[in-house]
Order: sequence, then C-alpha cells, then structure tokens
Amino acid sequence: MCRLAFSTLLFTLFVAAAGAQSKPSGSLTPQIDAILAGIRAADKGQLAVSEEDGRFLRLMVATRAAKSIVEIGAASGYSGIWLGLGARESGGHVVAIEYDPRRAKEAASNIARAGLTDVVRVVPGDAFAEIPKLVGSFDLVFLDAWKPDYKKFFDMVYPRLNPGGVFLAHNVINKKSEMEPFLKTILNHPGLYTSVVSPGSEGMSISYKVR
Repeated sequence: MCRLAFSTLLFTLFVAAAGAQSKPSGSLTPQIDAILAGIRAADKGQLAVSEEDGRFLRLMVATRAAKSIVEIGAASGYSGIWLGLGARESGGHVVAIEYDPRRAKEAASNIARAGLTDVVRVVPGDAFAEIPKLVGSFDLVFLDAWKPDYKKFFDMVYPRLNPGGVFLAHNVINKKSEMEPFLKTILNHPGLYTSVVSPGSEGMSISYKVR
C-alpha cells in the first residue's frame, strides 16, 4: 500500500519534471488567468511562486486526492489559487495563513475574485499561533514563509501530517543557505521519503510521510 502510494508520487514528479521543459497546458478560465497575471504583475517583492510551481501545486493536490491542505505563507494569494484549483478537483479544502495583514487582505480578495472561497479560507496572523487552532490532521502542507523558520514549522506540522501525506517547501534551491537545518532534517528523516524538484527555478522539496 505504502509502496503503491509512493510510486504514484514518483509518477507525479516525473510528469512535473517533463512539464518544466515546456509550458504545460491547463484549463484555466480567462478570469482566473487574468487574476493570476495581475497578481504576478503587482508582485514587486517577488513573493509569489512561479507559474510552473503553481501548476505543480495544483497537480500535487489533485493527484494525492488531498482533503486537508495547509498553506504557510499565502502572500497575495497566487499559490493559494493554484492550491484551491487542486482542492476543487480533490474535494479538499485549503487553509492559507498569511502573517502580513495587508497581504492577507489581498489574498482573500484575489481568492474571492477567482471564485474559490468555498475551498480556500485565508487566515491572517502568525502561523505559529494559528496552526495549533486548526482541527484535525493534514494531507498536504505547503510552506513558503520566512526561510530560517522552516525547521520550526516542519517540527510543528509533522506530527499532524497523515501517513501518506506530503510536505512541500518552496525556495529550497535558490535560498538553500537560509534553511540548512530544515533540509538536513527532511533529507535524513527516517519517516520521510524526500526529493527536490524544480518545476520553476526556485526549487521545491517534496517529503512523503511513510509512517
């Protein structure tokens, strides 16, 4: 059972790697396409993930049939929209947490304009304080917050990640030096299978919880 699930995950990674060679196709409505383009155009701080990374997030949620999804570091909602599109397909729900009040407000507005409020809930506040308030366990966690805090977030979330669940972290290639304790942990953890992929140029780690 576990091997079968991990084989499915490997196939997902293969598809994503192949898609990184040429712009992948995807069914986005003109409205959502325009919203995503608008977020990226206004993203002066380069906080949003790349389009390729966004498509990869959607793929991961949908193919893993993830029901309970947590995003740590929502910024202005770009990645939250992609996660929400995946959740719409998997029958899941996303809780997107954003520390900065202004960006949290932007994220909520952008997700509402994308018509995804039924599957994505934006929570403003400190994720260290907000995560303990969430009920239940998680199928998929996406981390894109302050890089030196990555290990702290992983340590907090890992006990609540379901067996067969996936923990994804962004910027593990271009900001590798800022998260070395986290990378050492996930690459050597006895309860994880971990791989690093690069749908875009920034890198994403994918850790599958074995038990």
